[in-house]
Amino acid sequence: MGDDPIEKPSGKTAKDENFPVGSWLLPAQLRPHVATFYSFARAIDDIADNPDLDPRDKLRRLTRFEEALLNEDDDDPALETAHQMRRSLFETFVTRQHCLHLIAAFKQDTEKLRYETWDELMHYCSLSANPVGRYLLDLHREDKALYPQSDAICSALQILNHLQDCQEDYQRLDRVYVPLEWLEGSGLSVSVLMQERSPPKFRKVLNRCLEGVERLMATGRDLPEHLSSPRLAMEVSVIIRLAERLTALLKEGDPLAGRVGLTKADFAWCGLRALGGMPIQRALAFFRAERSNHASPGS
Repeated sequence: MGDDPIEKPSGKTAKDENFPVGSWLLPAQLRPHVATFYSFARAIDDIADNPDLDPRDKLRRLTRFEEALLNEDDDDPALETAHQMRRSLFETFVTRQHCLHLIAAFKQDTEKLRYETWDELMHYCSLSANPVGRYLLDLHREDKALYPQSDAICSALQILNHLQDCQEDYQRLDRVYVPLEWLEGSGLSVSVLMQERSPPKFRKVLNRCLEGVERLMATGRDLPEHLSSPRLAMEVSVIIRLAERLTALLKEGDPLAGRVGLTKADFAWCGLRALGGMPIQRALAFFRAERSNHASPGS
């Protein structure tokens, strides 16, 4: 690759995401580690989503991230994001497997452009989305028995992102995350994604995807009640409310006619609803944790 830097930043940051990433709701001492994890995920995602790189080049770059994550002797300054992630994992005793699964997902993105069935899509989400929730659970020392509920929420968030970006993904990267089985069963091809508005048959496919999202959310909805960290519970509660709001917006809106997204008002309202929906003891625990955090910022 010569002098070509390994990373290919898109310019996106945590502020561009649909859902909170390492927000002030999380414990202050853990936020830098969450930020490191986000930077790592953002860096490899940007490589996979770069339309100017050919698949072989993407694979080479992603493989270098994988090697840097696994090899403590790797000190290539072009891979500082990976080195920071490796050091963070060492400090927090969190497994590297979550990061390796993300790399595997983005490697898959370079080679696999279509998904035949919903089950295939769920397997992709198990690599591309679920490791994020599992990382947060492990970072907060939560029970691994909660993985299935976290997985359901993360997969739902991933599908919502795919539906939002279905046209852009097809136009820029020739990727389609809508199950082909459902498209073809409705007499449609992927070219429907080029239309300016969703025809009725595609609307039904979108609704079918959203029904899948709702089933996933039903599986994970009570996750906050089982979390030992009141701050993580609050963060997850907000995310759940935002996912429910985005699902409603996608039911009403048309992602082919224009981007359907959350507003600042949605974020504020969902935050209030999440707090109002917490059991009083959990809410009090959250505020005690917040007061303690302000009293001891270095802790």
